Amino acid sequence: MNIHEYQGKTVLKGFGVAIQEGIVADTPEKAVEAAKELQKQTGTGWWVIKAQIHAGGRGKGKIKGTEQRGVALAKSLEDVKTISANILGNVLVTAQTGEKGRKVNKVLIAQDVYYPGETPTKEFYMSVLLDRAKGRNTIIYSTEGGMDIETVAHNTPHLIFKEEIDPKVGLRDFQCRKVAFNLGLSGEAFKQMTKFVASLYKAYEATDSSMFEINPVLKTSDNKIIAVDSKVSLDGNGLFRHPDLLALRDIGEEDPTEVEAGEYDLNYVKLDGNVGCMVNGAGLAMATMDIIKLSGGDPANFLDVGGTANAARVEQAFRIILKDPNVKAILVNIFGGIVRCDRVAQGIVDAYKNMGSINVPIIIRLQGTNAVEAKKIVDESGLKVYSAITLQEAADLVTKVLS
Repeated sequence: MNIHEYQGKTVLKGFGVAIQEGIVADTPEKAVEAAKELQKQTGTGWWVIKAQIHAGGRGKGKIKGTEQRGVALAKSLEDVKTISANILGNVLVTAQTGEKGRKVNKVLIAQDVYYPGETPTKEFYMSVLLDRAKGRNTIIYSTEGGMDIETVAHNTPHLIFKEEIDPKVGLRDFQCRKVAFNLGLSGEAFKQMTKFVASLYKAYEATDSSMFEINPVLKTSDNKIIAVDSKVSLDGNGLFRHPDLLALRDIGEEDPTEVEAGEYDLNYVKLDGNVGCMVNGAGLAMATMDIIKLSGGDPANFLDVGGTANAARVEQAFRIILKDPNVKAILVNIFGGIVRCDRVAQGIVDAYKNMGSINVPIIIRLQGTNAVEAKKIVDESGLKVYSAITLQEAADLVTKVLS
């Protein structure tokens, strides 16, 4: 589950991570009030206005049809109101949103931390995530903050550093010092960075996160180390332990079809293909998508009906698949173990009857528990479907109906 920048910063602050202070607002008038309050709290005379959407590249992105950036500097209260009005309620297009963009419902009014001083400011990149290949949490960091880390990795890979964390002992003090050293820091900035790294990792572990990314981490002109941005992804499997974090979910930022599927306990992820998939079990779903690809089609979704699917859930799965106008065929691939094939078959029949008609070809492969009963239900229903016994047969039928 992703959360907004302002929410991520609040989480970080709760674990002792120094952050760029800010106040969120949803109207231009509230933005001005937030700027005034922030000035009282921090003494800032300029403000950074940041669009709050679940996507990166906001600083380079533009409000659709204008030259307004998703992140802008306001040097007066009038600027705060004008910029906020230009952003709020409009669609921000970034490299990550695609041309469709995302509607901006909130802006973060943040303090200006790039104040002048005797020493220059410096931006770093830092993230904490799981290296699945090695089974270890890893801190990835670079001296080249404020840029796309992919670009840095491609053009200057020697400037990307990694620090692996042994799960038996956790993050050690010497590793925090190593990070600060590799970033070229000394004196007070060195001390601040070691504290920053330790607090960041503590926040990552304690919240059951799958990723914390801060770009940039800023060394201010007075040697403070603070998080100027935050991109946080929480592990959905751990949210039952964190009801306070679950409350941060912004459904408006998620795909509405995926949200609807979740209400029916369906594991659904929309893809860009033309063949809808209904499968039970993640492994079988992945194999099914592979066979679709090899047969000349493209998966339109990942949809796992789970091990306790009943007719009502199967019908809802059909409805969700068919909301995608790109779907030209549907492949139902069920191996009856816990879930019974006859339940799935009945769900398919009910979906046909309740939805009036389904205007795309359906390939059905039902094997395992009550497969014979399932075939009888389908055969006696009069439905125009294609039956398959093996996965290869199903793949051949996908090729046939798409040609």
